[in-house]
Amino acid sequence: FDPLYVANEGKLIAVVKKNMADTVLTVMKKHPFALDAAIIGTITADPADHVTLRTNFGTTRLIDMLSGEMLPRIC
Repeated sequence: FDPLYVANEGKLIAVVKKNMADTVLTVMKKHPFALDAAIIGTITADPADHVTLRTNFGTTRLIDMLSGEMLPRIC
């Protein structure tokens, strides 16, 4: 299962201006649920029409739109 395509409660991705990223991160890390908060990416102008992810192996992969239904939550 790819965690990008299954329900994942209790997570936050905040998109903030680059010049505010460190400040926002510092404030977030003061909350007990955000001790592991981190900057995980950047927005660039190129390529403008899709999102890529850098893997642990140093390669990149395209993040596609979900092609079907999201897997249901299992609570």
